[in-house]
Amino acid sequence: MSKCVSLRELKQMAAAEGIHGARDKLLEGIRADHFRGADWSVRDLFESLHEDGAELLRSISYRRSGGRPLREAADAVDTSAFSSIIGQIVFNKIKEAYQDPELLWPQLCDTMTTEFLDGERIPGVGRLGTKLEEVDEGMPYPLVGLNEEYIDTAPTRKRGCVVPLTREIIVADRTGILLKTAGEEAYWMGLDKEQRVLAAVCGVVNNYKRNGTATNTYLTSGSYVNSTTGNALDASANEWRALEKLDLLFDGITDPNTGVPIIVKPDVLLVPSALKKTALRIMNATQVEHVNNVTQAQGTAAPSIRTFSPNPVVSAKVLSSPMVKFISGSTTKYWYGAPKKAFLYIEVWGIETTQAPAGHPDEFNRDIWAQYKVSERGVTQVYEPRFMTQSDQ
Repeated sequence: MSKCVSLRELKQMAAAEGIHGARDKLLEGIRADHFRGADWSVRDLFESLHEDGAELLRSISYRRSGGRPLREAADAVDTSAFSSIIGQIVFNKIKEAYQDPELLWPQLCDTMTTEFLDGERIPGVGRLGTKLEEVDEGMPYPLVGLNEEYIDTAPTRKRGCVVPLTREIIVADRTGILLKTAGEEAYWMGLDKEQRVLAAVCGVVNNYKRNGTATNTYLTSGSYVNSTTGNALDASANEWRALEKLDLLFDGITDPNTGVPIIVKPDVLLVPSALKKTALRIMNATQVEHVNNVTQAQGTAAPSIRTFSPNPVVSAKVLSSPMVKFISGSTTKYWYGAPKKAFLYIEVWGIETTQAPAGHPDEFNRDIWAQYKVSERGVTQVYEPRFMTQSDQ
């Protein structure tokens, strides 16, 4: 269980381990979640992790008047221990906010790393299909040809921001302001990624390019058909049949090399908020009821024959957020399939922080005593759209 460390304990640790030894111990504890860095005072850390920290803190306090030799004070102390600890605390907060559990993108695509900034060609080998032949005793096995194929990926893009640690934050001990700023910036970076992933999943952005031919993600005709209309996900008596129609749509999608139907096990139903309750009812139903009113002779009541059966829908996870409607512009469209087989997030580097070097000009010009750059570079890529379907009313 993580705990907070008091100013007294920080000073004792620095006295026993040395400033850099204390820094290493604190970093190890923060990374292992033994220490709650978010609860620490910036003033306490500043005072404990500098030589003559108390005196230095008094010298930079806005309560003092008159001049002071700023460069001499800055050159006289080693700020790396303090900056490293604050940097780790900031990074933990950034990572936490960037991976907000309300965001859907981690459940919609897997991540693939790349070294190519402007896109790359991902080679693949077409499937053999059912080209195997019977082999008589003592006879050689026949040779089969392999169909070469490739996917061209879109260029990656870099995004980021800078989180500053100002003199005012140190003096006023406004730890919460620093972490709130870091968390807010990271959350918006995560939300930006959410929008970009959803834009690909919802077919707003189309970057599928197989063997040099660009194709929209969802098609109603052509090399594959994975989009349909007239298939509302509504509260009708046979609402589960909307998903059955999409299962049959998958049956008609074949491998582009072999012509053999692909086998898809849908595991996600992505819907706007307007369809969330209906989708949950369909997926969580324990049984369905079929009513047949038998026609009788005139003047007699028609009896109802009721048949009950288990829910015929294969369970899939319902994903929904207000961003689905915001990106797609629709309250009636929904998407069904195996998105992690259909989409990739291709990244050159994931979310990371970089600390500005000591003696940066902003220290003098803007009273920014430390600053941390947050960045990531990547792009959402449509990899194999045949594993997803799109439907509308």
